[in-house]
Amino acid sequence: MADKKEIISSAEERMEEAVMYLEDALARIRAGKANVKLLDGIRVDNYGSMVPINNCAAVTTPDARTIAIKPWDKSMFKVIEKAIINSDLGIMPENNGEIIRIGIPPLTEERRKLLNKQCGKEGEQAKVSIRTARRDGIEQLKKAVKDGLSEDHQKDGEDELQKLHDKFVKKIDALLAAKEKEIMTV
Repeated sequence: MADKKEIISSAEERMEEAVMYLEDALARIRAGKANVKLLDGIRVDNYGSMVPINNCAAVTTPDARTIAIKPWDKSMFKVIEKAIINSDLGIMPENNGEIIRIGIPPLTEERRKLLNKQCGKEGEQAKVSIRTARRDGIEQLKKAVKDGLSEDHQKDGEDELQKLHDKFVKKIDALLAAKEKEIMTV
């Protein structure tokens, strides 16, 4: 027989994962400031295996508008540069033979609105994941009633799932509001 606490903790874990995924996705969205997380999705070929840039180079932000990449191996300059050019970052890297620099340009009003839309889509995807976790939890509780769980426990479990849902949706809304403020700040 499925336990009410197990069902609820499983749903809560899935909801937490949706929020963590959203935090990670929002960190990759460029908001006009240099952030090393912008490069997290870019992989480079390092001796036959595809690895993140920070696994084969020192990645730093010397100022608010620049990301500096210093490869540990000189042969990696071209590979890293090519990976950045081919990525969806949309910024041309500069290479002086010592360091690859990526200058983060200030955002236009149109670009800010597009980034806000992108954030909204990511947020909506996370909310759908949370609603799905709640729905699956409710279905498991209904199945558990057939296996001997009392209807009172089922209703209590559904109420708890709804409270968890509301709590995590508020977290997502707060994350989106903070990111929107970051993007819209000139």
